[in-house]
Amino acid sequence: QVQLVESGGGLVQAGGSLRLSCAASGRTFSRYFVGWFRQAPGKEREFVSYISRSGVGTYYADSVKGRFTISRDNTKNTVYLQMNSLKSEDTAVYYCAAGENLIPQIDLRHYNYWGQGTQVTVSS
Repeated sequence: QVQLVESGGGLVQAGGSLRLSCAASGRTFSRYFVGWFRQAPGKEREFVSYISRSGVGTYYADSVKGRFTISRDNTKNTVYLQMNSLKSEDTAVYYCAAGENLIPQIDLRHYNYWGQGTQVTVSS
């Protein structure tokens, strides 16, 4: 099992940047692929990005491709989401989640563990 805690959220102006962190506790962190999801008020939770166990494989939703970068440091049990060129549409609660499948997934139903979320607010 693994426990996840997000941090790094906050208020930023449109066009600015923010770096989110997902700290994991567990002795087998490298066994999990990790994804980032977000949920805006009145909307369903949506996929943002995922990263494979090794950190080599990454994938992004079209809405954030080219602006966001996911990475991980297994020695620190941490996954990051670097968010650049932020837009007001990026405002949401961001969640990190971990899955145990061998192949990373974009559907939230395939993620077994979830953090509590961190608020990201982009002003315009």
